[in-house]
Amino acid sequence: MPPNKILIVEDEEPIAKMIAMNLKVANYQPRIFQDGQEAAQDLKEHHDYDLAILDIMLPGMDGFTLLPVVKQYDIPVIFLTAREDLSAKIRGLTEGAEDYIVKPFEVLELLVRMEKVLARSGKAGNSERFLDIEIDYAGHTVRKGGVEVPLKPMEFELLAVLLKNRNIAISREKLLHLVWGVDYVGETRTVDVHVGQLRKKLGLSGHIKTVSKIGYRLED
Repeated sequence: MPPNKILIVEDEEPIAKMIAMNLKVANYQPRIFQDGQEAAQDLKEHHDYDLAILDIMLPGMDGFTLLPVVKQYDIPVIFLTAREDLSAKIRGLTEGAEDYIVKPFEVLELLVRMEKVLARSGKAGNSERFLDIEIDYAGHTVRKGGVEVPLKPMEFELLAVLLKNRNIAISREKLLHLVWGVDYVGETRTVDVHVGQLRKKLGLSGHIKTVSKIGYRLED
């Protein structure tokens, strides 16, 4: 399946390039615009994007004005902005953005939120392969060597996060937040147990690496 095309409209060049670089590593196809008006003009001819990441404070056309232009092509939008006031967040979400992330941000969290938006909009890749393992996201099933391996819901979600962020070290606390949606400290043993199950069930002991004093990393 071809990579998802991602529109990035961000006037701070270092941030735009950093996002694009990480998206390429994660097998996305990004395109950057630093001016809202230029992005709007481009959309008239090229509107086959699967997702748009928009800043709000943009030259040419601000993100709120650009939002309906993007939405008319059925492109889901994530706002990524320094505007942290509640009124801006409420406006962005009520006017049609799928998510709203405030700078500074973590790239890992952006990637996970993108995956969730793409999944909700039916634009995420339905399956993925890793070694002899095939993950069917739509069917929520995993096969190893063609044989289905039953995984518990949180084991499946943990595997998905590790796969989408392969070769990146992720802390136990961050995995708790991304998979279980919680932010508590002191229960990281939950992650260890689920990692142990993935290693055992899928033969990934040599690929899910323990990163000392941090967490885990899935390696090709």
